[in-house]
Amino acid sequence: MPDKSNFTPDEWKLLLESVMMAGIAVSAAEPSGLWGLLKESFAEGSALMTAKLDPGADALIKAVVADFETAEGRRTARDGLKEKLTGSKPAEIKAKCIETLRQAGAVVDAKAPGDAAAFKGWLRQISQHVAEASKEGGFLGIGGVRVSEAEKATLNEISSALKLAA
Repeated sequence: MPDKSNFTPDEWKLLLESVMMAGIAVSAAEPSGLWGLLKESFAEGSALMTAKLDPGADALIKAVVADFETAEGRRTARDGLKEKLTGSKPAEIKAKCIETLRQAGAVVDAKAPGDAAAFKGWLRQISQHVAEASKEGGFLGIGGVRVSEAEKATLNEISSALKLAA
């Protein structure tokens, strides 16, 4: 049963970052304005809560969620995001997120192969949940689509980075 002790501090930081990057990649693909961004942020937070409350959730997912419940875990994730994304142009943010997800996928494949499929699937699920959180296009919620073409393309990139079927 893998947990924080199975990973180096840098690898664990990467796993924490990957949870946040899964949602940021989709948000960066098709910015939704203030309300859309709030809905997408809430969607990411609710994915953490869902995993916490799911008695059947994978052990590695539970360990990551538990670390997000600590000030140290949140600080580690936040500092990692700042380090990777500060100064990035909007077009670069998505690419950096995808690369972080690719690296996190490789780490769990190597260090926790029994939990890798569940963890990577969870990251992909977070991305999907964020993509569906806010309609794209339209006006004041009228019209638009649930998942834009740019978001669909990003979801495919995320699946590819994580070596999951699209």
